[in-house]
Amino acid sequence: MAAALATALALTASSCGVTRGDDSADLDMWIPNSPGGGYDQTGRAAVGVMEQDDITGGSFQVTNILGAGGAAAMSQLMGQEGNEHLLMTIGLGVVGSTYSFASDARPQDATPIAQLIEEQEGVLVPAESPFETIDDLVEAWKADPGSIVVGGGSSPGGPDHLFPMQLAETVGIDPQEVRYVTYDGGGPLTSALLGNKIQVGFSGLSEFEGQIAAGDLRVLAVSGEERLTGEAVKDAPTLTESGIDLVFINWRGVLAPPGISEERQDELIAYLSEMHDSPQWQQTLEKNGWIDAFRTGDDFEAFLLEQDDRVSSTLEELDLL
Repeated sequence: MAAALATALALTASSCGVTRGDDSADLDMWIPNSPGGGYDQTGRAAVGVMEQDDITGGSFQVTNILGAGGAAAMSQLMGQEGNEHLLMTIGLGVVGSTYSFASDARPQDATPIAQLIEEQEGVLVPAESPFETIDDLVEAWKADPGSIVVGGGSSPGGPDHLFPMQLAETVGIDPQEVRYVTYDGGGPLTSALLGNKIQVGFSGLSEFEGQIAAGDLRVLAVSGEERLTGEAVKDAPTLTESGIDLVFINWRGVLAPPGISEERQDELIAYLSEMHDSPQWQQTLEKNGWIDAFRTGDDFEAFLLEQDDRVSSTLEELDLL
C-alpha cells in the first residue's frame, strides 16, 4: 500500500495547482478526488458561494488531486506546512484512505477549519436489476455472498467501503466474504453499474440524482435515520424501516495545512462561517440533500480525532486492517 501511495503522489504532483503568495486574498481549494464526486461538489459549492458573496475579497483556484483515495492529496497538504493560502476538502473517505494506503498523514494533524455537512449513503442498483427491494438483495447476498459484486467510490476504509461492510455484518454476512470493487468517484461507479460490472453500488446520492430521476438507477434504501426529501429519492426507505438495525452517516469539511498562524486559522474559519450563514449555502444544502453539520476549530479537531478512531476501530473489528 505504501508503494501505491508513492506512485499516486508521483502521478498527481504535476496536476497540483501552484499556490499564489502575491495576494493574501487569493486562495487555492484542493479536492482530494475526481471531478464530479462528493468532495468536488462540496468544495466547488463552498467556493461558489464565497466568490458570489465576495467573502474573501479575492479569487479561488480549484484543483483536483487524484490518487490513493485521497491519501495522495492528504500527504501533499501536509507538505504545505505554513501555507496560509490553501484549503482542502476532507471527509470520512480521506480518513479511511490514510489507513488503507499506510500513510502517516492524518487529518487531525493538519489545521482544522470547519465541518460543513453530513450525508446519507444509498444502496443503488441498475434499473433492470432483479433486486426490487433491500430485502431481495439481503436474501440473495446471504444465500451466496460471493455471487454479489458491490462497488463504491472510495478506497478501503472510506464510507462507500465501510457502509457495505457494516451492512453485511449487520445482516449476518462475514465482511471477509464481501466482494468490493473501488471506483474513483461517482462517474466510474455509475458506468460500472450501468455496464453490469457490479450488481450493487454504495455511495452518497447527490451525484446520482440525474440517473435516478431518468430511471437508469434505482435506490433500494438509504442509510440515515430519516428518508431523504429530494424528488428523485424520497420514496427510498431507510434501512431501519426495512428492519435492518444500521444507521450510517458520511461527512465532509475543510482543512488547511499544518503550521499556519492562529490569526489566519481564525480568518479562514470566519470565511466559512459567513458562507455557512448565507441563503445561497442553505439553498445548496437543500438542493443536494445534505445535512447541515457545521462546526469549527477545536470542535472540528475533536471530531476529526473521533472519526480517526471510528475508522481504525471499525477496520479492526471487521478484521480489515
